[in-house]
Amino acid sequence: MSELNLQPGTEFRTTPRPMTRERMRWYVDAQPTVAADDGRIHTQEPTIHDDDDYARSQGLPGIIADGMVSTNWIMGLLIDLFGRDVTRRGRLRTKYIAPITEDQVVIACARITRVMQDPSGNRTIEMEVWCEDDSQKKLTVGEATVVRAAA
Repeated sequence: MSELNLQPGTEFRTTPRPMTRERMRWYVDAQPTVAADDGRIHTQEPTIHDDDDYARSQGLPGIIADGMVSTNWIMGLLIDLFGRDVTRRGRLRTKYIAPITEDQVVIACARITRVMQDPSGNRTIEMEVWCEDDSQKKLTVGEATVVRAAA
């Protein structure tokens, strides 16, 4: 991996991608399928994540993505940037501030806010992270910290 520009203000962004009905469905079915642990896909009662009529009855325009989808896309960006150390020596906290609808374009983003180096050369990188749509409306916001071991 080439050396990243680790200066405060540096931004990183993923390629824009649409939130598809199929992507939303994967998250809906994951919990009951894992809980059953019998090798089959299991579904659950209608939710705002998989049933348009139910979502509309709850005041939404249609189904919306589970918030963990955007959190996972942010984590994917961090892993692409910093490698697997993110999962061992990092922290990610997110908050969902706007629903993500079917076919909405989503971009995961990170901006370095602070870089600190300890006496042994380890660097701690603090970042603001978010997902936005193609109009730059923020959908998910949060903070991340990554510790990079000295080379």
